[in-house]
Amino acid sequence: MLAAATAMINRTGLTVSLDHISFEDVIRAAGVSRSTAYRHWPYKELFFGDLVKQLAATAGPAIVDAEIRLIKRVLSEHLDWLQTPRRRHGLVLELIRQLALLDFQSILASPAWRTYLALHATFSGLAEGELRDQIQAALAQAEAARTAQIAQAWQLLAGMFGYRLRPELASGFDALATLLGATMRGLVITSLSTPDVAVHETVAAPFGAAGEDAWSLPAIGLAAIATAFLEPDPAVDVDVEWDEQRLADIGRALDTWRASGA
Repeated sequence: MLAAATAMINRTGLTVSLDHISFEDVIRAAGVSRSTAYRHWPYKELFFGDLVKQLAATAGPAIVDAEIRLIKRVLSEHLDWLQTPRRRHGLVLELIRQLALLDFQSILASPAWRTYLALHATFSGLAEGELRDQIQAALAQAEAARTAQIAQAWQLLAGMFGYRLRPELASGFDALATLLGATMRGLVITSLSTPDVAVHETVAAPFGAAGEDAWSLPAIGLAAIATAFLEPDPAVDVDVEWDEQRLADIGRALDTWRASGA
């Protein structure tokens, strides 16, 4: 029987359903009448289709405020690192080291993100048809919005600290954001079955870091991708003074980012 069931699943794929959610329980929780509910959704499958579409369109928690607080704290602790290209590189890596772990832990602990991951499994098990197409479109829109947010953040950070995309890659910040997001998601999924991924640390000074420190797997992965895409902009050291005015400009840019990402 195990072999037969395995063969059946391998033919169609293992699906995730909403069978644990009762339509009648939702009606009671919403405080609406059964007649009203069934007038809007004559069949519960129609309601669950709309529910999945709404979940897909609103998936993903905002963690911009926490990220900005971390950036400002790290900057305040290492203001002297802004003065030379080598130390700025160390500062960028320190930001990546801490931001990657913050994002990873936030995503791992977030019910919204677990729902987002489950939605992809639910979508893959749906039969071909209008509902599947609608959910795919909603997921694609949510993914595009998240990728755009990540791309905007990295473009902002690169500009603040005098970095540019490596010209030889002929790629934009959207490609960087796509790889960063996919790597983070893969690590989150892996850690669900392999908890050691969430706590693994290596004491090292990779990618030209300022000194040895504890590096998580998310930090190593994201730093490897970032350093492959970004390089110091040679024009910055000629045109930019790393003084109090520059620091104030960075603060204003972070506040603008918070306002746009809220």
